[in-house]
Amino acid sequence: MIYIANKRRKEEGIKKQYPNAIILDVTSKAGWAQQLSPFYPHGRIPIPNSDGMTGMSVEGIWQGLKVFETQGVSYSHFRNTSMKGLKRTVRNFGKPLGHSYGTKSSKLLDYLEARIAIYLPTYKWVLENVPTVMDLVERIRTKSLTTDIVFLDYNTNEDYTNLKSPLSHAALIKLYIEGRYPDITLDQLHNSEFENKCPKSTERNTSGILPFLDEI
Repeated sequence: MIYIANKRRKEEGIKKQYPNAIILDVTSKAGWAQQLSPFYPHGRIPIPNSDGMTGMSVEGIWQGLKVFETQGVSYSHFRNTSMKGLKRTVRNFGKPLGHSYGTKSSKLLDYLEARIAIYLPTYKWVLENVPTVMDLVERIRTKSLTTDIVFLDYNTNEDYTNLKSPLSHAALIKLYIEGRYPDITLDQLHNSEFENKCPKSTERNTSGILPFLDEI
């Protein structure tokens, strides 16, 4: 089986909780599994709703589509290959207004909408289209059939509708391997029956954008 543990925990405690498990760091600070990090610059990653434009990393696309009081879409973030300098903060750009639904769109997405329309499909694209990542995922999948594996991530939230905690990309890898990756569209989100189960739009304020994926 696959489990998620906070990277900040002491290794001794993790080993005690999951004896005999393989502990695998999947953050940008990792070794061979670093390519699973949203910060990794794979390149040619499609930017949602952007007429074929691509970005270097999932995080670069996520950050680049943020819209602030004093700055809109940041194309330089799409081109960033260093895994550094990707953060865009209130201190520098003022209040976050939302995420642009594509590079040329005037539509702003709230926090939950942005997770659904930008982050989830973009990270899934990497899992399904980057050969080295596909190989890593398949190796992990095979190993997890006979051995417990613990992913280390700075966040452990598996629920994309939980806006109180940053979404864990390690959890998304786990869900993908288990065949449970979130598969939802904005139209489905706005279906009245589904939306009743999600945070109300007034609770999906853009302030949640700031901590999201803050340290993956």
